[in-house]
Amino acid sequence: ELNQSPQCTTIHKGSEISEPFFFAPKHSIFGLPASDLSASRALSVPELVKPATLERVNRAVEQLGYVRNGSARALASRRTMTIAAIYPSLDNPIFAVSIQSLQQTLWDLGYQLLVASHDYRPEREVGLLRSFVERGVDAVVLVGTDHDDAVFELLSQYRIPYVLTWSMDTANQRPCVGFSYYDSAFKMAQAVIEYGHTEIALCPGQSYRNERVRARILGTQAALESAELKLRPEWIIEQPFTFEGGRSAVRQVLGGAQRPTVLICGNDLIAIGAIAQCREQNIDVPNELSVTGSDDIEIANMVEPPLTTVHVPKVEIGSLAAHRIVSLIEGSTSVEVSPLSTRVVIRDSLRRIN
Repeated sequence: ELNQSPQCTTIHKGSEISEPFFFAPKHSIFGLPASDLSASRALSVPELVKPATLERVNRAVEQLGYVRNGSARALASRRTMTIAAIYPSLDNPIFAVSIQSLQQTLWDLGYQLLVASHDYRPEREVGLLRSFVERGVDAVVLVGTDHDDAVFELLSQYRIPYVLTWSMDTANQRPCVGFSYYDSAFKMAQAVIEYGHTEIALCPGQSYRNERVRARILGTQAALESAELKLRPEWIIEQPFTFEGGRSAVRQVLGGAQRPTVLICGNDLIAIGAIAQCREQNIDVPNELSVTGSDDIEIANMVEPPLTTVHVPKVEIGSLAAHRIVSLIEGSTSVEVSPLSTRVVIRDSLRRIN
């Protein structure tokens, strides 16, 4: 609630005020020197205000329970200072780490983050995006490059900047921050072959509407072909990116007439589930079946045996995506990000057999 007169503006406790607001000269309020715009400036551009003044304004704000009116501020600036991110899952630790990095960097740049997940059901993505557009977000961060045309049409219609993360889109030249899943899969398969394995099974995740999984399959196949080996179709086992997905993959590969010597998994959750299922079936890892993962989540080095995996730049993806999306919003020059690097981390779950 505001009581206004030519001389002063009074703020009542719990009030919500749109900016800018004024304090009349030659008065004082909450112990502040009575200069025009001193409180408004402290709230809007605190770096331009003397520390003592800023401290008094902040103390007054806290005492009064003052909350800035975001709607009015957005009307004035045409920005809400919020960015939306839509992820395939919030259960996977790699996404949690990357979201934390994205959020912290955006916070440092003056933006807030809103997050949603379509739970690996891409048909939900358009609806989630539309709800964010209705809320007036300034930009959107998406995971991967494989999205419905309706997603890109909606972003284009409302001229909303966006960044695609985790994958690289070389075909369409869309703004991306990520790495090559093909290359990371090639490196892992190459390491497995160097350890003497020729009977290789792959549980890459689920390829429907997921270019990252398709690239992982192609990279694995290419590495095998370069060694004059072949990835058997029956040993390409698509399962969800979950512990249970890994359990199911092991049950399938062990139920066949022939068994592979190694199971390459599309992420560490699948791999850890696979190791757990091997333990239940009295299959020794790695002596009877080697298991590898991807992502190098924190727990990968704590399971028994410690998991061979691919280290991916989780933190860097979040931070670089934040800088890239803010540069698109603000129209500043942004540097094109090259594919980030990955590396194979060898641990005890991969046995050398040559």
